[in-house]
Amino acid sequence: TSTAAFADPAIADLSLIVPIYTMSKLTKAEESNLTTAIAGGVGLGGYHGGMGDAFRESTDYQFMCGGQWVAHPGNIIDYRVDIARRDDPIMSGIDDFRYRSEQYYMHVDPSNEVLATTTFTGAHAPWIDGVVMPVVWKRRHGEGRVFYSSLGHVAKEFEVPQMRTILRRGLAWAAR
Repeated sequence: TSTAAFADPAIADLSLIVPIYTMSKLTKAEESNLTTAIAGGVGLGGYHGGMGDAFRESTDYQFMCGGQWVAHPGNIIDYRVDIARRDDPIMSGIDDFRYRSEQYYMHVDPSNEVLATTTFTGAHAPWIDGVVMPVVWKRRHGEGRVFYSSLGHVAKEFEVPQMRTILRRGLAWAAR
């Protein structure tokens, strides 16, 4: 998939960018234009690998997003999503819930405003038993708002009301 649109100065006029790229690469010009647009006020929002495992070689992109995918031990498994910020409008009215998908282990920025977490059991990777991992967060990058959810590996997951609501509200929050 082409990333050439990220080099277009017109992206600075958008209200929201939702990247859907797993891996791929950005040129320095694309990376610079994208991070500048977000810092200037364009919103950035996304989910799962489309944002969290995109552009592995782009450190500036990862800093902007607030994290980078590392692994999903056990592949598709059942796990719990724990709401960390019930007072946040994105999470309002959503209780902890069970979820079946890839449970993402990520490198995350400690300055993220974490809205939901999951706890690894160690069943598939004993060295992470009890590790609490952010699942949903928001942050600022300059004037831009950044929202991320690790939920959403396959289309069927959009049938889960909590996942769909979190993503819809998060993207709306990120848009200017």
